[in-house]
Amino acid sequence: MMRRQLHQRGVSPVEVAVGIAIFGSVLAVAVPSFVKELHASRFAEPIDGLHAIAAGASNYARGRSVNDAFPPSAPLTPPVVPRGKRETDPPGVWDTPTWKALEFHAADEGVAHYFAFGFDAEPGQSESRFVAHAHADFDGDTVTSTFEIRGVTEGSGHVTDVKLEPGMYIQSELE
Repeated sequence: MMRRQLHQRGVSPVEVAVGIAIFGSVLAVAVPSFVKELHASRFAEPIDGLHAIAAGASNYARGRSVNDAFPPSAPLTPPVVPRGKRETDPPGVWDTPTWKALEFHAADEGVAHYFAFGFDAEPGQSESRFVAHAHADFDGDTVTSTFEIRGVTEGSGHVTDVKLEPGMYIQSELE
């Protein structure tokens, strides 16, 4: 008789409340961590990419004359910013003289990515500058996230080093 009553009893309101509290606690810890990791993964692409472009520009400039320190400007590559999703580049899109000189491509062949990258060179007699930039449209609304890093030559006559401006310009990173 006792056994039959236990099987018919069901779940008490207290047990339901405890279950909901445990589930809520797990969500309260898991969701912010997931969102933080998602944003961090999106930010790794432009930050790593811009640092790779800056390193390529520094290597290219070392030992060259100041007015010939950097390769020519390269337009946004790919030419259209991916909208709302990662996209794979068409073959050969990174095979331009500037990207080859900088030894840069956004991702390995066949690997999709969010960002399009550009490189603007400003040659000068006493110093030359560059701006490397990355753009993404995470949600497809045509508002883009923009990341920039800037560098300037050091040395007279021939470049001894490239000094990166402190920090990184970031606009609408979560757009």
